[in-house]
Amino acid sequence: MKSARKEELIEEHHPKMIRERLSKGGKRQYVSDAVLGGIDGCITTFSVVSGSVGAGFPSSVALILGFANLFADGFSMAVSNYESGKTEQDHIESIKKSEEKHIDEIPEGEREEVRQIYKNKGFEGELLEKVVDTITSDKKVWLEVMLAEEHGLSKITLKPSISGGVTFLAFIFVGAVPLLPYVISSIDMNQQFAISAFLAGAMFFLIGMLKSFALAKPAFLSGVRTLLTGGTAAGLAYFTAYMLREMFNIAAG
Repeated sequence: MKSARKEELIEEHHPKMIRERLSKGGKRQYVSDAVLGGIDGCITTFSVVSGSVGAGFPSSVALILGFANLFADGFSMAVSNYESGKTEQDHIESIKKSEEKHIDEIPEGEREEVRQIYKNKGFEGELLEKVVDTITSDKKVWLEVMLAEEHGLSKITLKPSISGGVTFLAFIFVGAVPLLPYVISSIDMNQQFAISAFLAGAMFFLIGMLKSFALAKPAFLSGVRTLLTGGTAAGLAYFTAYMLREMFNIAAG
């Protein structure tokens, strides 16, 4: 197994494969947006369910508040993620324009920045000057070097609309799962809550496993961590609602 993995790595690092991979450039992965939306959606709706049960409200209240929060919070989160990505994209564009202007107006100053950058990497003498000349002979390469080395910016293209869309869809689809038992009116409240808790736990665990596959981390531990996070949030909602019900002597519905 280990040998097979090594053979795959050797193949991936063949000059032709490296050339093809680099020519495509970096790609933005949206797993983090899906994980963020899914976890938050499930926590949002199951916390509403837990809070409703803790407060002694009827199933209809949990269903109505759950779906109301699902769409409102899902939209809000998607917009926030979009705006965050758009702000980052605008920031990168402003730095890019600034660097382009500097290259056009004070090229010697920008050449010196390239020289200092590669001097700090261990280049010196004739080799250093050759590196500087090579980089600054192509404005596109020059700009990419300044963005990456001076400002630490990635070449990966940001698409805020896709990030927002992935977040929204994950929020809605995963967040709706804990509400499904409440759609079936023939089940009593205790059964509805038990099934909802089971479904929410399964979603938390599966999302944690999805995250582990993307990050090459142990799947089971990642699933358990996410399950504990979601369970803690739901527990806080339940006990807060229960204590407030007792404090204000609210009769259960």
